[in-house]
Amino acid sequence: MPEPLFEAFSAALPGVELLPGELLAKHTSFRIGGAAELMACPKTEAELIAVLAVCKRRSLAPRILGGGTNILAPDAGVSGVVISTRGLDELRLTGEHEITAGAGVPLARLAVFAWQNGLTGLEFAHGIPGTVGGGLYMNAGAYGGELVQVAVSARFLAPDGTLRCFDAAEMGLSYRHSAFMDMDGVIVSGTFRLTPGDPDTIRARMRELMEKRKASQPLDLPSAGSTFKRPVGGYAAALIQDAGLKGFRVGDAAVSEKHSGFVVNLGHATGADVLELIAQVQARVKAASGIELEPEVRIWMDDR
Repeated sequence: MPEPLFEAFSAALPGVELLPGELLAKHTSFRIGGAAELMACPKTEAELIAVLAVCKRRSLAPRILGGGTNILAPDAGVSGVVISTRGLDELRLTGEHEITAGAGVPLARLAVFAWQNGLTGLEFAHGIPGTVGGGLYMNAGAYGGELVQVAVSARFLAPDGTLRCFDAAEMGLSYRHSAFMDMDGVIVSGTFRLTPGDPDTIRARMRELMEKRKASQPLDLPSAGSTFKRPVGGYAAALIQDAGLKGFRVGDAAVSEKHSGFVVNLGHATGADVLELIAQVQARVKAASGIELEPEVRIWMDDR
């Protein structure tokens, strides 16, 4: 009988926080997901390298979890190892008008740090509920701003422990895409080049965007943000509303009454509910408009 993962990893990784059977619902903004066989929570780059080394020796391909704000996890949980990067939270000024942030730093905290240091360019990120690692992975953006506008480099750790620095061009940031999506490994940190600005003006803009978000988005209910990518020539929310799907439900998963681009958890939604809702929305929008909606939320397949 194979040695249980927790015993194997705890013997090899003294000092690293390991959580056997950790519920993914506790780590995703949807509040959905069964147990991970093992969750590893490194707090330093050295710990992360050590975790990846053990995964490599055991031929395991770990799943990477940041803030969990763009993940739909399976109800049955996942086998193998999930690596949480939330502990990689170093945040510092590293050059003239530059900030370097660990992968686990929330984008809201990064934006506040920029404001506190009189730097403008990250106001749009203040209300995005994700981390630096996840933000770079998908080129997060809102209200006309995207990380591609300010990200100048990222440090990336390959499964074999090789650490590489990607410059702006190598990151390949475009609409909800990056070069990191096409490779295995973990984003360790990102560096952002900003512009000096008036702190009062920066703060006012952050407050303005947060008020817009509160007024237009269902922030009071669990969700993974925008469920679908923006299609060419239109907006997902408008297409969904025009198809008569505002408030449409499958179980406790529903198209938000406040913003049709959001699928929300009304209390006890399952991953299966959300998947079925997504499929039905796609089919009905395609029938009504001829446009195929592509999910923006990352769907972790049930492998148990």
